[in-house]
Amino acid sequence: MRPKFELADAVNLFGAPLVAQGKLNPLQLKVLGNISQCRTAALGGHQEACENCGTVRYSYNSCGDRHCPKCQAAKQAFWIDDLMQTTLPVKHYHIVFTLPHQLNAICLNNQRLYYDLFFAAVWNTLRSFGYSRYGAETGAVAVLHTWGQNLSLHPHIHCIVPSAGYTLDGRWKNIGHAGNYLYPVHQLSDAFKGKFLDSLKRALRKQKTLSIFDDKVQQAYATRWVVHCEPSLACADHVVKYLGQYTHRVAITNQRILNISGGKVTFVAKDYRDRAIKKPVTLDGIEFLRRFAMHILPKRFVKIRRYGIYNHTTKRNLDLQFVREEKPDIQSLIKQKQPTENSLQRFERLTGVNPCLCPVCKSGRMVVIGGIPRIRSPVLFPPKQKQTKY
Repeated sequence: MRPKFELADAVNLFGAPLVAQGKLNPLQLKVLGNISQCRTAALGGHQEACENCGTVRYSYNSCGDRHCPKCQAAKQAFWIDDLMQTTLPVKHYHIVFTLPHQLNAICLNNQRLYYDLFFAAVWNTLRSFGYSRYGAETGAVAVLHTWGQNLSLHPHIHCIVPSAGYTLDGRWKNIGHAGNYLYPVHQLSDAFKGKFLDSLKRALRKQKTLSIFDDKVQQAYATRWVVHCEPSLACADHVVKYLGQYTHRVAITNQRILNISGGKVTFVAKDYRDRAIKKPVTLDGIEFLRRFAMHILPKRFVKIRRYGIYNHTTKRNLDLQFVREEKPDIQSLIKQKQPTENSLQRFERLTGVNPCLCPVCKSGRMVVIGGIPRIRSPVLFPPKQKQTKY
């Protein structure tokens, strides 16, 4: 069911005042414009009719923007399914790396540089611990999130790390079986802190901006950093589904928006200081939209990255020593698990929804009988203010 209130409603209502403040860059303007037009007549669509009962349905095209809450469900389901085909059948660990808020000003100044350094520090830390503690090259699938529950800037990276790797001489090795946790959390935090701040200072010095942000860096040095590590998850499919909850999310979904009225937006958020209880949060509409715009990533920025044995470019032939009669290599495992089906069949299998099924009679098939052209004249953002019930 379509939610009563959507992010697009907030964009249409508060986009013009926010633009008037001059706080949005061209990419943010483009993304907000896409969200406001998603699944509307502005993008065109098609007309469908049921072969059985004759029901007519009009469907408008999606914008396809990765920041749009309407366009992520199918992408997320497909991504989870793809990762399941390449995930090794071993235990995995969920590790979350978080950056302190003292560095947020540096992040807003140059997001691409900041997040690239973040990814590099995370993998360098995991890789060094894999070699120092187990003498093995491990891997990771890392997903970047930039927001907290109240839409504040809160950069953190979710990682799944397999309890296996290969040694320098190419032998397969199982790791992490000595305890519930893969690495000591405090040592992991200190190593990550040192690697990230060192690379950040080098980058700022190269750009000749270290003097501007040096006080922020010193505050970060004095802050205790936190790396969260959960006990191992035995089933590979389970850990992929678990990580899948964090992949194609946007800063806020339409289902979390409770009300838009009186120039304010009310949405639900978890209060982690109070046992993660869900509570309503109310923000001024312009502030709500400004916070959302902070989480629009740079153009073509890759927010899901694979490292080590999960890297697509890894060319080594690994001898997997699983507890089986056979010892297949990675490529043969992947080929055995890949299904043969088209996109519609795959979507129905993963979501349980058949988009071609008639919503009225539940038995007929919807057939396209005509197209709806998109508006050829350019649609400007922000849209003109309209009288609404909000």
